[in-house]
Amino acid sequence: MTLPQLPPLPNVRDPAVLRQQVWDTLAFYDGRCVDDSGGLFQFFKDDGTVYDRHTRHLVSSTRYVLTFAQAARRYPDHPRASAWLQTARHALRFVQEAHWRPETGGYAWLLRWEHGQATVLDATHHCYGLAFVLLAHAHALRAGITEARPGLAATYALMEQRFWEPDQGLYADEATPEWHLQPYRGQNANMHACEAMLAAYEATGEAHYLNRAYTLAESVTVRLATHAQGGIWEHYRREAGGAWQPDWDYNRHDKTNIFRPWGFQTGHFTEWAKLLLNLERDLQAAGDARGQAPWLLQRAQALFDAAWAHGWDTQHGGLVYGFAPQGSPATDTAQQVCDGDKYHWVQAESLAAAAVLATRTGEARYWRAYEQLWAYVWAHFVDHQHGAWFRLLGPANQVLTDEKSPAGKVDYHNMGACHEVIDALQPA
Repeated sequence: MTLPQLPPLPNVRDPAVLRQQVWDTLAFYDGRCVDDSGGLFQFFKDDGTVYDRHTRHLVSSTRYVLTFAQAARRYPDHPRASAWLQTARHALRFVQEAHWRPETGGYAWLLRWEHGQATVLDATHHCYGLAFVLLAHAHALRAGITEARPGLAATYALMEQRFWEPDQGLYADEATPEWHLQPYRGQNANMHACEAMLAAYEATGEAHYLNRAYTLAESVTVRLATHAQGGIWEHYRREAGGAWQPDWDYNRHDKTNIFRPWGFQTGHFTEWAKLLLNLERDLQAAGDARGQAPWLLQRAQALFDAAWAHGWDTQHGGLVYGFAPQGSPATDTAQQVCDGDKYHWVQAESLAAAAVLATRTGEARYWRAYEQLWAYVWAHFVDHQHGAWFRLLGPANQVLTDEKSPAGKVDYHNMGACHEVIDALQPA
């Protein structure tokens, strides 16, 4: 069998190349993802075949909103810009009308959509889900979808009412359909809440969103990180006195949980590095003195450097999914890996972080990491035949699944990474 020749790696510091990568990725979904009866199809094989027409996950539904809204806003002269904006509106209506459940006052985590009717499969309330509802409304509003404004404010208020724990400066994670909080606490929901707060601030200019983003960033990357020698541990439990304590064994033997994996997550280290510098940028643009705080850059560099030291696979290339909570960055990386699979989103978030760090610091080592990652991604993750990126590879880069887009993917990370790099290269 003769494999098709790989196209040469283009100049990945050229904004035009990155824009084309966004368009090529979006083209995989555009034209085949819209369900005229409501919402968008979420489950695609590598070749674009829809393999589940009825299941709708809140994370995918919301990520579609921001993906198409971002494209419409950023590329108004593109021939598909108007269609992208209409798709974003269509996706937002589904979030507001199908996922929203007036009987619970929240958004259903999982639906079955058939014949224009929604059946709730999982009514559990997740702060992670609400963070993406907030993020979707923020990007929709920035794209000119004015009807998103009330939903933006209402989602923030809902998060405050149901999940905010002011004594900890963090959001709780999960509640039953009746809004009884569950004992689990996690950093992942707070990380995406920070991302959503920054987007809400950029959409509205309202300072309380920026303030909340700062509180979340400091709580997770400074205070909670003291429990893990500066690392970002994922899982916690709330002690009797209210303080969060790490749960070192949560999901230790379950690598299938995509929202709550065990171990240090390489991609969450780099995602936080990116968010910390985005927070610094927004604070400085607002004339806020907190934007001069040294810890923002210091923690961003420390997290990226640790992710690279522990996560880069020196044998096969790429960043591994997770590494174990022992040792130090000086320790042999191979001894630290607890999940050697390669996920698309880990590479994407790390590309963005490397570029943002490179432009922020001027240090050539971050550009080297960026280009090293792109060479790996170009060779292994970009689907040069069908478009978009493959989702999951094994440790030796073997294909593990032909499901390009199950629940929660829709290439939000890789298109977002390209946008982040463009912004770093061409600051406003």
